[in-house]
Amino acid sequence: MGEFKDLFQSADWKTEKHIPAIEMPDKVKKGEFFKVTVTVGKEIAHPNTTEHHISWIEVYFHPEKEKFPYQIGRFNFMVHGESVNGPNSSTIYTHPEVTLSFSLIFSFLIYVGAVFGEIPPFTSW
Repeated sequence: MGEFKDLFQSADWKTEKHIPAIEMPDKVKKGEFFKVTVTVGKEIAHPNTTEHHISWIEVYFHPEKEKFPYQIGRFNFMVHGESVNGPNSSTIYTHPEVTLSFSLIFSFLIYVGAVFGEIPPFTSW
């Protein structure tokens, strides 16, 4: 069994559909609110089906000179085309994109995690 850290991967969001793209200002002022938008599948659209979809996005900030990051938010995407008629039979799908606003008083790094969900082939509806 591997280490927990080995479960996380990174790649270029322009060539990989599972990598979150982060959009935010290049500079922010101390104590002022600013917006961060996170999108999975920005350059290469991520398929969003009942069987294969993005389930959630989490956003963290890591203050300079601190040991651990803080979670700012977790955003769940709850509908992926499923209905009582079966998979991919409804007219509603979520898109894995969120925008949040916050302010900070320290220099920081932003980290983002996303997970995709798959319905195992043995699941029945």
